[in-house]
Amino acid sequence: MRVFKHCSALLLSLPDFTPALLLLALSCPFWEVSHSKPVTSKGRMDDSCVFYARALLENITDALTQARLFSGINCTRQNMELNLESRTPTVCSPQGSTCSGITTSAFDQDSCLTDIGKDLSHYYKFLSAQPDPDNLIGSSVLYSLRELMENCFRSSLPADFISKEALVERSVTFNERLSLCKVMKGFHVRTVTINRAIGYMNLGEHAS
Repeated sequence: MRVFKHCSALLLSLPDFTPALLLLALSCPFWEVSHSKPVTSKGRMDDSCVFYARALLENITDALTQARLFSGINCTRQNMELNLESRTPTVCSPQGSTCSGITTSAFDQDSCLTDIGKDLSHYYKFLSAQPDPDNLIGSSVLYSLRELMENCFRSSLPADFISKEALVERSVTFNERLSLCKVMKGFHVRTVTINRAIGYMNLGEHAS
């Protein structure tokens, strides 16, 4: 399989991740996901986790197009806010990949899974606290985020996790819509990274 080692660094450097670039990211040969290989070797991510991660990414991508979520705001012009409490893009770089001129000598799966869990927990807590009067977040992004956490990253679930969030049903302020836009854009980019990492672990090359 041809290795495209610079795909990750290139895509993560882009300020605004469009659907076309999303397709490029998920079709990049190095991060290609195989659904046909069973979970047979130690350390390989289950195929179902690939499915849940892709479903989350698709729902975030769709949510960013929902004008009702960001009424009065041109979300495409806003900066993204990333979770700075994790190092997922760094610790999940596959062995032999190059990012910012630095080649990863080894892949640490435990560190990668830990930081992905930190990201999922961070965004779950933020999104579950947002007012969602039209259930646009709860029925799509939060639902698929719960599915991924419950089935693949259960240790990242908050201690007070419940299956259905009681989101405040009230009107959303301008600042809340602006914050949601920026955080969702950051979550989108981070979820692309998570999808590529899960795809890499699904292939099992790091465990061979």
